[in-house]
Amino acid sequence: MSLKTFFITGANSGFGLAIAKVAIQAGHTVIGTVRSEAARDMLAKTLPALHTVLCDVTEFDRIPAVVQQAEDEHGSVDVLINNAGYGHEGVLEESPIEEMRRQFDVNVFGAVAVAKAFLPRFRKRRRGFVVNVTSMGGMITMPGIAYYCGSKFALQGISEVMRSEMAPFGVHVTTLCPGSFRTDWAGRSMVRTQRSIADYDNLFDPIREARKAVSGKQLGDPEKLAAAVLTLIGSDNPPPQLLLGSDALRHVTARIERLEQEIEEWKGITVSTDG
Repeated sequence: MSLKTFFITGANSGFGLAIAKVAIQAGHTVIGTVRSEAARDMLAKTLPALHTVLCDVTEFDRIPAVVQQAEDEHGSVDVLINNAGYGHEGVLEESPIEEMRRQFDVNVFGAVAVAKAFLPRFRKRRRGFVVNVTSMGGMITMPGIAYYCGSKFALQGISEVMRSEMAPFGVHVTTLCPGSFRTDWAGRSMVRTQRSIADYDNLFDPIREARKAVSGKQLGDPEKLAAAVLTLIGSDNPPPQLLLGSDALRHVTARIERLEQEIEEWKGITVSTDG
């Protein structure tokens, strides 16, 4: 793969940091967004080759200027890694609608705003690669993460349309759908709604405790994910979505099998509405 310029949102932790490190080691130029001067200072010490820019993806109106500045200073971006995001955990009935709004602002609207800043550039150059980081939670659901799954399902669907619209211009779009990895997703970075309805105790409390217990001990290795991303970027025929992790493969495969069974069982009713 020829050397490229990457633009990675949320580059100071998790997948963003792992991809930045591996890309820099491979000789690529990497521009990474951070939300604070403290994060910028930390990265200047730990990963000095990373070019950092201050950017909160929910400040939608500022994003075009940030992208313009990044390309003015470092040249044309070849690869966008839309990674910035976080997890929300909470029983749907208990979770305030404002927490849903914030989840979608970051995970959906922020990702789309950054992509829209790059799409005209990629289209005019007739090249480029957008990697939107979703989750296996964008293809399956679990109790207690309705807002998170909803946001990732939304980005998954938007990405598929984006892929179709950009394909005529030589621009690739792939969603990255990781399973459980050793990041801060279930730890420090997760927003958890306070419990308030006792009826959900038996269903949800064990799920919350189990998720906390495995945080930092998940099977998935972020460095191996980062290596897989470089392989993806080097592909001439990248897939619409790339599952990463054996748990993602297991859960998504099981959902597809259930869906096929449900479709077959209700096929008579489905086709009865024609004509």
